[in-house]
Amino acid sequence: MRAFTKLSFLLILLMVFFSAQAEQAAKYTPSPENLKARQEFEESRFGIFIHWGIYSTFAQGEWYLQNHNIDKYEYAKAADAFYPHRFNAAEWVSAIKASGAKYICFTSRHHDGFSMWDTDQSPYNIVDATPYGRDVLKELANECERQGISLHLYYSHIDWGRDDYPMGRTATQIIGRNRDNENWPQYYDFMNKQLTELLTNYGKIGAIWFDGHWDRDQDTIPFNWQLDEQYAMIHRLQPACLIGNNHHITPFEGEDIQIFERDIPGENTAGLSGQEISRLPLETCQTMGYAWGYRLEDNNYKSTETLIQYLVSTAAKGANLLLNIGPRPNGELPDKALERLKGIGEWMNVYGETIYGTTAGDIPAQEWGVTTRKGNRLFVHIFNLQENELTLPLNCKVKKAYAFADKTPIKFKKTKEGVKLTFDSVPTGADFVVELITK
Repeated sequence: MRAFTKLSFLLILLMVFFSAQAEQAAKYTPSPENLKARQEFEESRFGIFIHWGIYSTFAQGEWYLQNHNIDKYEYAKAADAFYPHRFNAAEWVSAIKASGAKYICFTSRHHDGFSMWDTDQSPYNIVDATPYGRDVLKELANECERQGISLHLYYSHIDWGRDDYPMGRTATQIIGRNRDNENWPQYYDFMNKQLTELLTNYGKIGAIWFDGHWDRDQDTIPFNWQLDEQYAMIHRLQPACLIGNNHHITPFEGEDIQIFERDIPGENTAGLSGQEISRLPLETCQTMGYAWGYRLEDNNYKSTETLIQYLVSTAAKGANLLLNIGPRPNGELPDKALERLKGIGEWMNVYGETIYGTTAGDIPAQEWGVTTRKGNRLFVHIFNLQENELTLPLNCKVKKAYAFADKTPIKFKKTKEGVKLTFDSVPTGADFVVELITK
């Protein structure tokens, strides 16, 4: 009995020791390179999301395999018809750069499991499985480096086609899946080898943008994604590489940015962004139309004015906007997407200084608009004002006020409610910007 007690005590000590070791290993201290990358990310404020894969050949969006319960083997045959002969990395990057965007996030592998680079881990990729046979990611990475645009990579944690991925709440009706072959250790090893390729063979990667954690959010026993090990591997391979995970909950240890899907931080109109806002750099991803991947019927694009106001409103919350485009199966960016990029770029050429490197403004979003700040400069973005006066609830002292675009002075005076601006006429346009020099 006494020996048993000593043995039990020893086991308890070992359990406590290893538990403490595990907890210590989970603690994440960002490297100096990572902290610098975070700052650069926050200063950029605007990026472009690219959802592109063989799903574009069906013109039904990136969830076509799941939403229509397709036979996975029949779906995979689309690779043999995927020939994006009009893909031109230089044209893509040039159009995106002209919009004022500072980075591109490209879907290296979406939930359908098709890899958009020359991976050695599976023949189901754009080089080996298509007649096109070119590594579009390599071309895009080279062009981003040439034009000074940061490249981020989306990577799905789930796979609707591979049998070794333990099926979650999606893809349960896809034809051809064999649950007897589920093998998480094998699948986890596959993912990490792919991520190693991406972080080794494609130059500097600004961020890895994970998606799919929500696939196991209905499990009775929480699923162990082994994120600590995976995140540590990424930071080891590229210390400056930021990690984000579109899991719709509070950021985990090891993550460097917080993602909000289809909503500005603090809003939750789409039902996907109810989590608390962390102190990490923030990013909102949003579509130009309603779809992420190319959909033939997606013609109801948001207006350029609406997208500009969304970009400004996102910056006013201290967040970046990652605005999505779904390229056509032939490799072209849709005409409407190019029109929106051009329109946003023309606005950013004039007003980019009121967005880049700014922080959230002093005044929360109002019916008339929002504010952003850069040092002692407060930018008042007026979207919708019905009169020629605007009272700002400010406590700071205002030294000067003028229209940002042409530096025309604007009358102002201190009132008990704050600072009252008086315009010669009612402000018009997508965003009439007033700059205040404050003290």
